[in-house]
Amino acid sequence: MTNRIAFQGALGAYGHAACTMARPAMDPLPCATFEEVIDAVRDSRADMAMLPVENSTYGRVADIHRLLPDSGLHIVDEVFVRVRIALMGLPGATLADIRKVRAHLVLIPQARTFLTTHGIAAEAAADSAGAAAELAQHRTPGEGVLASEIAASIYGLDVLARDIEDHGHNTTRFLLMSPSEDLSRRSDHMMTTFIFQVRNIPAALFKAMGGFATNGVNMTKLESYMVGGSFTATQFYADIEGHPQDAHVARALEELDYFTHTHKVLGVYPASPDRY
Repeated sequence: MTNRIAFQGALGAYGHAACTMARPAMDPLPCATFEEVIDAVRDSRADMAMLPVENSTYGRVADIHRLLPDSGLHIVDEVFVRVRIALMGLPGATLADIRKVRAHLVLIPQARTFLTTHGIAAEAAADSAGAAAELAQHRTPGEGVLASEIAASIYGLDVLARDIEDHGHNTTRFLLMSPSEDLSRRSDHMMTTFIFQVRNIPAALFKAMGGFATNGVNMTKLESYMVGGSFTATQFYADIEGHPQDAHVARALEELDYFTHTHKVLGVYPASPDRY
């Protein structure tokens, strides 16, 4: 056991915050890409992986649905991280000194109103926390970074403005992944995530979903995406409330079998209190 959680980004990223929230006793392992996060667990450099799956403002995170089914990992927990954006600069800098900020491409539009009001230009970086590390290293005058406050404390930068995001509800949902499946009932409120492909028959999706409706299973998420580069091979990703051993959930999943080629459970895990 390495006692590490792998996440995408540099130390101070929102994925780092998710790791700290979910498993504070474990050490975060920064990785350059989502693929590297998964490989770190496969290669035993980490025991778990923390992966973002969706954002309340921008929807699903690209590539994650494609990577999860073949990762060999299982969802064991979910974490909701409120995206609070801080503008940081070199020690001693003031907000008036900042002419340009760097941040991940997704983060910049989330602070557009603040940047426009203060006449600050923005430049995309591969990673916001990484941009903070680069600013601390290169010490470019007049440059700032948009990132989490934890990045400022890690890299010795001054926070010049806090909570500058346009939307106060902006939240990213992360999934904690493990190589070991855990089907135990660890909470009164459990979630089950699975993928499936419907049979090539009329109204197959409607019929596949009917079992969840008639058995009173609440489906909180249903997304489709292409697989294998084919316009006819569509895979669906779903989250439902409940545990596969719950009688009504078991009946719904049994009915799902009649109208699908395959279905695969990716994880059974406690519903985060932040979900509600």
